[in-house]
Amino acid sequence: MSVKIKYPYKSGYPSVADLKRKAKWRIPKFAFDYLEGGCNEELNLARNESDFDDILLKPQYLHVSGEIDMSVELFGKRYSAPFGISPIGLQGLMWPNAPEILAKSAAKNNVPYILSTVSTSSIERIAEVSEGEAWFQLYHPTEDRLRDDILNRLKAVECPVLVVLVDVPSFGLRYREIKSGLSMPPKMNISNILQALVCPEWGIKTLQHGIPNFATLKPYMEKGLDLSQLGQFMNKTFTGKVNIQKVKAIRDIWKGPLVLKGITTQEDMEAAISIGVDGIIVSNHGGRQIDAGESSIHSLIRLTQNSSYASKLKIMLDGGIRSGVDLGRAYAVGSDFNFMGRPFMYGVGALGDEGADHTINMFKAQLYQVMQQLSIENIHQFPSRLL
Repeated sequence: MSVKIKYPYKSGYPSVADLKRKAKWRIPKFAFDYLEGGCNEELNLARNESDFDDILLKPQYLHVSGEIDMSVELFGKRYSAPFGISPIGLQGLMWPNAPEILAKSAAKNNVPYILSTVSTSSIERIAEVSEGEAWFQLYHPTEDRLRDDILNRLKAVECPVLVVLVDVPSFGLRYREIKSGLSMPPKMNISNILQALVCPEWGIKTLQHGIPNFATLKPYMEKGLDLSQLGQFMNKTFTGKVNIQKVKAIRDIWKGPLVLKGITTQEDMEAAISIGVDGIIVSNHGGRQIDAGESSIHSLIRLTQNSSYASKLKIMLDGGIRSGVDLGRAYAVGSDFNFMGRPFMYGVGALGDEGADHTINMFKAQLYQVMQQLSIENIHQFPSRLL
């Protein structure tokens, strides 16, 4: 029996686990550890994924349903799929030119891509390759002058959505990065150089695209900084707690949609609502900040139990999603939209320039099949299938 593939992708990599295995083989260990690792004993990193297993969905096979529509409207734009690509720092270290590959693919497939302040392509370059569709995640600077300049650059390229990261009052203790020398600042040692030599395609493409750097931040750095000075610059520029007064100052300046990423508690949710934030992304930073915390999906479940929140702002999720089934589970417990980071980096690490398209289509195909099984037509019907 032949099966018609609605969203074609490479049959050798039908799951995130397959992409992860291939990416691990093609990316140097120090860079893969930076992508993969969590903080401390990585307990919360594991919870992010395993806690999805407790969410069960019920099919209604005899229910009459029509054509499936996976599109979702978000902040005045209708996206073709109900998921987007999370911000990740140092993307070009893990796979050369990764931010551009991902941003181009997201624009082509009409899903959101979020550029991180500490990624390896600039605001202006990503705005160009995404045709102005990319969102931006701001690491809040300690100086208002730098904050305002970044916001002005975002206004100049007409960035559609600003995401402010709130869950990094300090950098988490990530043991893998400390051992490999990829805590801040990144540096190369003999072990890392040897690891790079056994990944020739990564090395060749790194030579083609250049040594990765914090491209958005280059205008604010003195020329010729060595690695120790770069570390001092990062600590001086971004070490500091983001409080509600700082977010309110941004709300007063930024007239477009404003989203806070890293919200996990009712107290922070209500503070965000009080200053007119348009959305939140429930996230524990991929399990990279606090090991004693709960999973992102459990935080989402607690927050969506308060029905009044949904009418006041968009509640989105980032963390632990590894399949279309997980996407369905997240929507069933109240998420308005979902973001994924590591799966897309596995995709480009495994398949290079084709990896982003493959991963988008893979998730679409998986989610489509779940919706077929549940006999639902759109994303908003998932809560009716929660067991």
